[in-house]
Amino acid sequence: MRGLKDKNVIVTGGGAGIGRAICLRFAEEGSVVGIFDIDESGANETLEQIKQQGRRAFAYSCDIANYDAVTRAVDKFEFDAGATDVLVNNAGWDQGGPFLSSDPEVWKKIIDINLYGPLSMHHIVVGRMTEFGHGKVINIASDAGRVGSSGESVYSACKGGVIAFSKTLARELARSNIQINTICPGPTDTALFHSFAGEGERAEKLKQGLQKAIPMKRLGQPEDYPGLVTFLASDDADYITGQTISVSGGLTMHG
Repeated sequence: MRGLKDKNVIVTGGGAGIGRAICLRFAEEGSVVGIFDIDESGANETLEQIKQQGRRAFAYSCDIANYDAVTRAVDKFEFDAGATDVLVNNAGWDQGGPFLSSDPEVWKKIIDINLYGPLSMHHIVVGRMTEFGHGKVINIASDAGRVGSSGESVYSACKGGVIAFSKTLARELARSNIQINTICPGPTDTALFHSFAGEGERAEKLKQGLQKAIPMKRLGQPEDYPGLVTFLASDDADYITGQTISVSGGLTMHG
């Protein structure tokens, strides 16, 4: 991709799954990667994989639900690497189940991670981007935020909020040369999916049902997303902002 070499990129949730795949792809493109994850060991594993490529990266333990922790982590990355050029808000968490039997404490955790976390990252990182007059943000939302998902009511609300927020901020910051776009994964074979699906026969039935419904007849894999993420972060996407793109094997098709 054009224009990614030596760019400084922050990826939240970079310690596993889609986030790790995104980190590795940016490293391949020659970017300097800041791996943010509450799981320090996972972040360090991603860091080691990038170092094995002979590329530069830094890993930071960061709870994105904590505004002060985000500020400290961003300060460390920008001290180590320089000003942030690209922000990828990927971190997420969910606990499935019917809304009417859910616990308000669980709502709070879901909202803190999936909505307040990205708000904090934007407020801190994008605020600094405006000082330099350029920046790219790619938000990883979910098709659950576009069409709903049974058993994921609060998560869906958060992801729908991220989609709407991204469009609004893209409008506000277009003249500041900051582009903000959103990618909505469909069902993907990650730890988050397995925690939602559970174990045993129920999980297998859910997986088989989704595979049957998806035109491409498979769940997404973490490696299905980094190509689009890096494109949206590249110079080739300089005239693209405020867009929401589903990557779901054709499960959802929006015109």
